[in-house]
Amino acid sequence: METRDFKRLKVLDKLQWFFDRMGVNYSVMRKILQVKMIMDERRVPTIFNQNKKKDGTVKKESNGFIKSLWVYLLMSLFLLPFIFLGGNYLFQMSLIFGIIMFMVMTTMVSDFSTVLLDIRDKNILYTRPIDRKTINMAKNVHVMFYLLLLTAALVGIPVLAGLFRHGAIFFLITVIELILLNMFIVVITALIYMAILKFFDGEKLKDIINYVQIILSLSIMVGYQVVVRSFELVNLDIVFIPKWWHLFIPPIWFAAPYEMFLNHVFSPTMVVLSVFAVLIPIASFLLYLRLIPSFEKSLEKLSALQAQKEKKRGKIGESLLKLICRDQTERASFCFAGIMMKTERDFKLRVYPSLGFSIVIPFILFFNQIASQPFAETAASNLYLSIYFAMIVIPSVVLMLSFSGKYKGAWIFQVIPVQNMEMIISGTLKAFLVRLYVPIYVLLSVIFAAIFGVRIIPDLVIVFLTSCLYTLICFLFRKITMPFSEPFEAAKESDSWYIFGLMLLILPFFGLHYLSLYLPFGKYLYMIVLAVALIFGGEMGDRLEVEKCPCVIMYLFVENIRLIKASSLN
Repeated sequence: METRDFKRLKVLDKLQWFFDRMGVNYSVMRKILQVKMIMDERRVPTIFNQNKKKDGTVKKESNGFIKSLWVYLLMSLFLLPFIFLGGNYLFQMSLIFGIIMFMVMTTMVSDFSTVLLDIRDKNILYTRPIDRKTINMAKNVHVMFYLLLLTAALVGIPVLAGLFRHGAIFFLITVIELILLNMFIVVITALIYMAILKFFDGEKLKDIINYVQIILSLSIMVGYQVVVRSFELVNLDIVFIPKWWHLFIPPIWFAAPYEMFLNHVFSPTMVVLSVFAVLIPIASFLLYLRLIPSFEKSLEKLSALQAQKEKKRGKIGESLLKLICRDQTERASFCFAGIMMKTERDFKLRVYPSLGFSIVIPFILFFNQIASQPFAETAASNLYLSIYFAMIVIPSVVLMLSFSGKYKGAWIFQVIPVQNMEMIISGTLKAFLVRLYVPIYVLLSVIFAAIFGVRIIPDLVIVFLTSCLYTLICFLFRKITMPFSEPFEAAKESDSWYIFGLMLLILPFFGLHYLSLYLPFGKYLYMIVLAVALIFGGEMGDRLEVEKCPCVIMYLFVENIRLIKASSLN
């Protein structure tokens, strides 16, 4: 069988002199990269996670990451307006580099962690007469190559637009800084992993990889606020007022050279920030090269099996569980779903970022409001209703409850001696509310009560009842499947429209709540209506006949339960 060659390796051949000067065996490194690229064709990137056809047959092997670049190409169109903003390069390029850093670092964590943390090199290559420097360089070049492709797709169109809008100097600065930015991202990611492995085991690192993506997802929203607030509007002009903490914001580093060479601003602040943009990536990369042996040694923890300690619930926990779930089957489903949501890494990767957004969005609205009016007026307003944004997480999570990376174990639902299969669904939905949604809701409620006062406590109760009823509605309008019984690849593109449509259902609840504020005892009447609707929908649906259902929702509820029971008998 003829070994495939790649055009990108032929391009790399032109830099052989550079690797030879660094003491790397280039011919061996090229062979390693060739094998890695062949293996990459079997890896599906997170953003393009569809590797099977609808009929279940496997598609012809091709590099999934290369095919997914069109998605980033579309995203690059959102950067074009910043290119044409004007001549304040520090402002517009800070925003652009902030977006680029977020996108590249998120992809680095989600799609390239397996490359950086690959320990197969140790088992396969370390037993051969190959220099460690060559193996490590192959790994770094492998990651850098794909990050450069990602960056080119993400900023290719904006950079070409900048070439025609701002000239060749702008283009040259951008190309150099994108290379430095990618070096900086690779090194920072590796150093973070190294620090984690220094103090924790491999399983903890795998968990933290999920949390890193969640933090990055949150940081982009918070980061926009920090970067934008670094500038002030003075007579409709954007003015940069230097602060000491600007030295810790990398996007501003990479924006400073544009201000120096294009606007000829050579202030001490611009010079220092520009020096940071060049020296820190290079210095961090040299530090990383020296620490590679220590990093490789730390990776040994990834192959070590760690014993899982089973935590026992106390008497209070058992009492609360019995209060939440009256049925024994429902309690078992509640515990099972809780464990899956806690340990299923693919599930967390898809769900937890949306949980973070539901926390951040209400506070962004709040801070934007107090920026335009006094705090006392904001605290006396109805802005606390922005807590409804916390409900946007419910449709996506309810949908994801059907999927799992361990979906083949769903055969257990067909063999367990359980008559009321709807109790499994009920326990799963309650597990989502208690394990994931309630902590977010309680956190927001405590902070909002401290800001707006105890007057909003009835409103917080209304929002909680609305969330529970909304969770039930989201379940009723989804495909009937048992929890965690389908692969993530089965998720369809139409699911995004399903989620968007269900998010629109939040608006009627918000409108009714808002209207109840202006009626005598309106809040309390609305609270009673929600409680009755929730109890009626959650407990009486199984007892009602279809012909006697007073509303479409109850009809769907009964039909869903019948379908579940019918599938359990087959």
